[in-house]
Amino acid sequence: MVNTTESAKENLDTTFMCKEGIKAGWPICLGYFPIGLAFGVLAQKAGLHPVEIGLMSLVVFAGSSQFVAVSMLSGGASTLSIVLTTLIINLRHLLMSSSLAGYLRSVDKIWTALFAYGVTDESFAVNLNRFQSSNWDWRRALVVNQTANLAWIVSSIVGAYGGQFIPAGTFGIDYALIAMFLCLLVFQLRGRLYALTALVAGALAVCFALLIPGNSYIVVASVLAASIGAVFRRRNVFND
Repeated sequence: MVNTTESAKENLDTTFMCKEGIKAGWPICLGYFPIGLAFGVLAQKAGLHPVEIGLMSLVVFAGSSQFVAVSMLSGGASTLSIVLTTLIINLRHLLMSSSLAGYLRSVDKIWTALFAYGVTDESFAVNLNRFQSSNWDWRRALVVNQTANLAWIVSSIVGAYGGQFIPAGTFGIDYALIAMFLCLLVFQLRGRLYALTALVAGALAVCFALLIPGNSYIVVASVLAASIGAVFRRRNVFND
């Protein structure tokens, strides 16, 4: 009887955690659906089959890299250049994962690997904020990641099948990814330090774009700007 009661309690706790994770992740899903649809349409226009698009979203699950990869495929880029470019773009995941690693120290490696697979800019922001400000755990965070993952995969497949009915360039679809990152930037501007870091990153990116070939200038500018912001924060240059 005791075992049955404990099992029922565990099931209730698991259900509650799932609901909490879905509740925290649904705003990400709302943002992913239009972006995923746009990606599906663009990938279909680039000549990819809906099955290939779905597999790409499942295996890669990185919106910016997928948009870039599709663009490079359309331009006839080599496989090596596509792999290296997307690797550079996704190097930021090392920083995001290291920030979350402290909250998953006691988690089994299998669950940690599944969690790491689902880390994106949006889920990182949601989970880190919850970890820092509330009673959040890895199970809820994992649900956030996989809920967003499912939304991205489904929306990209829907966009792939619907792309044949949408002319290329319609509705500013090719601007969707840029719009998403602009929204993410606005939500991160919580004080003068963040605004200064964003301005420095933008200025450095423009300068480095003239000097460094390819897309690596984005990573270089971001790392340098973040480093400058960290130094200012440690020295309390700004009080907000």
